[in-house]
Amino acid sequence: MTLDSQPALRVAAAMSTPVLSVSAATPLQEAVQLMSDHHVSGLPVVDEEGRLVGELTEQNLMVKEGGVDVGPYVMLLDAVIYLRNPLHWDRQVHQALGSTVGELMGAHPHTCGADLSLPAAARLLQDRSTQRLFVLEEGRLVGVLTRGDVVRALAAEA
Repeated sequence: MTLDSQPALRVAAAMSTPVLSVSAATPLQEAVQLMSDHHVSGLPVVDEEGRLVGELTEQNLMVKEGGVDVGPYVMLLDAVIYLRNPLHWDRQVHQALGSTVGELMGAHPHTCGADLSLPAAARLLQDRSTQRLFVLEEGRLVGVLTRGDVVRALAAEA
């Protein structure tokens, strides 16, 4: 069975609502607790008007916990010469030291509309190698579609 065999199935029918969200100013520990308590691997970050501005994921948290990888270097006459451009570390250092969601979040979350067909959304999830699509209507966050939601929609149609 494929999603393509379901002509009218839309994201709105399979997405999860309401959506747990945080703001950029939310303390990181509070967001981590929210993710743990609700068994989610990512949270949308919204502004005061409910507009999506970013995404906090488990991957962002791994950078914080894993620290900064400075890469290969050589020592020459008491000087350290990095073989990788240190300017590329800026984001990793910022994430490793961050204490708010805004300091760790990714600024380019994956989105779709509620009226998108479920097969098209499944292709987006696959093509973008992401776990979730945030569903927007008129720029506001109204739901989230995860890979699990797509699987549940398939099972319901079987």
